[in-house]
Amino acid sequence: MDNSQSILEKLKSYKQEHIINFLEKIDIVKRKNLIEQLEKIDFNQLQELYKNTQKEIKIKENKIESIQYLDKEKLTKNQLDNFNFLGESIIINGQYAVVTMAGGQGTRLGHTGPKGTFKLDVYGKGKYLFEILAENLKEANNKYNVIIPWYIMTSEENNEETKQFLEKNNYFGYDKNNVMLFKQGELPLLDTKGKLLIGKDFKIKEASDGNGGVFASLRITGMLADMKERGIKWVFIGGVDNAILKMVDTTLLGMAIDKNVQIASKSVVKANPQEKVGVFCKMNGHPKVIEYSELPEKMAEEVDENGELKLGESHIMCNLFTIDAIEKISKEPLIYHSAFKKNSYIDENGKEIIPNEPNSYKFEAFIFDSFELFDDIAILRGKREDDFAPVKNREGVDSPKTAKELYEKYWEKQKVQVLK
Repeated sequence: MDNSQSILEKLKSYKQEHIINFLEKIDIVKRKNLIEQLEKIDFNQLQELYKNTQKEIKIKENKIESIQYLDKEKLTKNQLDNFNFLGESIIINGQYAVVTMAGGQGTRLGHTGPKGTFKLDVYGKGKYLFEILAENLKEANNKYNVIIPWYIMTSEENNEETKQFLEKNNYFGYDKNNVMLFKQGELPLLDTKGKLLIGKDFKIKEASDGNGGVFASLRITGMLADMKERGIKWVFIGGVDNAILKMVDTTLLGMAIDKNVQIASKSVVKANPQEKVGVFCKMNGHPKVIEYSELPEKMAEEVDENGELKLGESHIMCNLFTIDAIEKISKEPLIYHSAFKKNSYIDENGKEIIPNEPNSYKFEAFIFDSFELFDDIAILRGKREDDFAPVKNREGVDSPKTAKELYEKYWEKQKVQVLK
């Protein structure tokens, strides 16, 4: 079967014989495409990831402690002025870039298409999530008389559609020479027995490797090199789905510079112990975010002497990294978390099977797992009503309805402050 002998041997040794049966049944073109894909797969890594799905996650409570932060509301005028001066200097000198992670689809919102193309019903006429972010950046550009380079991470699934959408809308008035799209990486899906799934296109089914893949993707796609060429020193990385995300926060940036750290993040206080958000902590002396699903209930409810939750600083995907930090992380393998999902596939007779129950593992790295590679992080506690209006669910909490309310209230407040 042309130069595919080594692939066949590999498939046998990793107990993926069902793929060999497929290769024998499909035509030459499909076979060639599938073999090319198989050559790029790290089977050893997949075997390890599958083994990890069989292990129970255990967090030793004695290794965890609460983390230091500064509350933006409680900063002195001197602190605030100093942080803002340091942060503004970086931006004015053209040493600041922004990365937006926009690889997801709007499925949970009942929206067909990339999540950034979802229209939030604000002020009657509505604004797309990409439009809201572009306005946010344009405001900073006008204030500091610069053009901040904007890097948008798409996925294999939505890259073309995102590109067409931005072009059709003229990048919402942003200088398109400073908007760079790049794709995030993918990893194969595995079923409950560790077998690869085949999709309708007769290729191995893959899914995006999580937001933690952003660092390696920046390096592999040449975006990191582009940043260096532009003289970038600090990079903000955030998601596409927070309607009041501050991508250019000089206080956060200046605080990171003042603390002489390589990473910084904004937090908001957890609404209640059960809120489904990751929380900051120190584990074994290193900064870390523990996902809500991995945090024991008893620990989630612990309070300090002031009655505040010990682990109450929520991670809201509002992160800053030095360019050196991104380079370092991009070369380190982050841990992968597995999610048990429903995925359709083709069986050995070529029939599509659409499962009613979760049937396969998707593997994702999380951006905050990179924090553990550093000794310290600067955390600025913001306010939910000023910093966090996520658009995640079709209705209820973190929905377009709640995001619309937060967005409109926030901008009304800004108008009032300007008039003062």
